[in-house]
Amino acid sequence: MADSIEKAITRSQDNGAQAVVLQVNTKGAVVGRERMAEVLEAIAASKIPVAIWVGPSGSRAYGLPAQMLAVADVTAMAPGARVGRTGTMLSIDGKQLSFGMADDALHSGSLGFLDARDQQVLKNSTDDRGVPVLRNMLYALDGVSVRGVTLDTVSDVLDAKGQVTREATTVRFFKLGLVPRLLHTVASPPSAYLLFTIGIALLIFEFFTAGIGIGAFVGAVCLILGCMGMGALPMSGIGIGIFLAAFVAFAVDVQVGVPRLWTGVGLALYVIASFTMFRSVDGLSMRPGWFALLVCITSVALTYVVGMPSMVRTRFATPTIGRDNLVGTTGVAVGDVNPEGIV
Repeated sequence: MADSIEKAITRSQDNGAQAVVLQVNTKGAVVGRERMAEVLEAIAASKIPVAIWVGPSGSRAYGLPAQMLAVADVTAMAPGARVGRTGTMLSIDGKQLSFGMADDALHSGSLGFLDARDQQVLKNSTDDRGVPVLRNMLYALDGVSVRGVTLDTVSDVLDAKGQVTREATTVRFFKLGLVPRLLHTVASPPSAYLLFTIGIALLIFEFFTAGIGIGAFVGAVCLILGCMGMGALPMSGIGIGIFLAAFVAFAVDVQVGVPRLWTGVGLALYVIASFTMFRSVDGLSMRPGWFALLVCITSVALTYVVGMPSMVRTRFATPTIGRDNLVGTTGVAVGDVNPEGIV
């Protein structure tokens, strides 16, 4: 995503655009402070104005990405959006960024639109009480003078009834391509956590049930995507080690088809790993949300306590269907019979 922001600025400059508008909705960055500082420098050095809109309603600009609002030329928020949890402010060209009197409030907390406006966090020169949609952001940009250039983003036109209406200027939307979108999705903590869990679980399932390979293929794909996501996230080596140890413990009981002590040990290790494998970035936790944790932990518990043992026993049990007619018939022993053994 950091590369995409820099490319969007460069592309807009080359295409003769009046300005660049970045729509932000993020709960934190997965890149380090040094990489984020480079993005902020690219925004500050842009030859055309850069505007940031935190929207639509309910969006968040938390962590290091929130500091983009300190260097952008025009910033606005939708009603219901929040900004904050910036942590320690970065320095650009030897000067530390600042939100002025809002620094303390934004360091570990967050502000809604009205509070952010009152504390002069936003650089929106209009009198609008919020920017609910992107079209309103274009209206807010109209007439704004940045670096000696006055933006003209709205025009007056006559509609079919002869009335004058305001129309926003032409907007070119740039989105991530299919592969970058996929990589961006798997690089989120919940996605990487879920894919990594599903991948290992399916590989264990395929190994002990000796299927036709579909489970192994899907598991391998999920595991690869999960590893790619974790490679972009701040991970704890110890936490990942505990995570892998949990599935080794699960496998011990899966091979006998009965959940025993090792299943409990695996579940305990899995819970511990879920809370420790993601490191914080600049004080902002990267751990998946409670809903994602609850879903994964519950699913893993049901899989290895109920589902997997039943599948293994069913797969390797001696079939009895169609053998009822053998009951009561006389058989011939072709080998020695041990009365105390197992027939």
